[in-house]
Amino acid sequence: MKACIFDLDGTLTDTLESLTYSVSETLKEMGLPPITSEECRSFVGSGARVLMEKALKAAGEAEGLRIEEGMEIYGRIFDANCTYHVTPYEGVREMLAELKVRGMKLGVLSNKPHQQTVKVVREIFGEGVFDCVQGQREGIARKPDPEGVFWLMEALSASKEECLYIGDSEVDIQTGKNAGVRTIGVAWGFRSRETLKAAGAETIIVTPRELTDIQIL
Repeated sequence: MKACIFDLDGTLTDTLESLTYSVSETLKEMGLPPITSEECRSFVGSGARVLMEKALKAAGEAEGLRIEEGMEIYGRIFDANCTYHVTPYEGVREMLAELKVRGMKLGVLSNKPHQQTVKVVREIFGEGVFDCVQGQREGIARKPDPEGVFWLMEALSASKEECLYIGDSEVDIQTGKNAGVRTIGVAWGFRSRETLKAAGAETIIVTPRELTDIQIL
């Protein structure tokens, strides 16, 4: 293996508080009730628009007529709060350092908007840890479409056989399968082990250290 591509939210970083806060502040500005953190946990994974569509429905706007208003407000609020109480999961820094020592190329692929993806990665991990960071942006289909994985594989100079994809949700498992790369599910994120199994995850790890113990690396 030459490259590891990671999901961000729920895989490298615990961003649930920042997402819940930003969505709830958006709904508050729209005169709607907030969502709970558990609701937010179940809504994330498919990008900002899907998150807001589900949040608006949960807040009583089932017809989705205010989605564009919600997206404009959320974009502004989340940009200012995307690192709010965000922390890396325990053991993630050490795992990344070990992979770097082994000469592994590291990338991030997130359905979070690209600008905020880059901002979170830089603030939490600094410069030089990841070789390439890709969030949701025009021109590259969001996960589970494999286009982002292919884009990163080319940027990291790795073939399908040389690349590992790591994520915490059913969207990530499907993304890896669609890309034809070996995929690892992580059980410390936003989805349960049972959800990952149901999505077809063949390998699930419960601590970051387990990734560096996998024999193929």
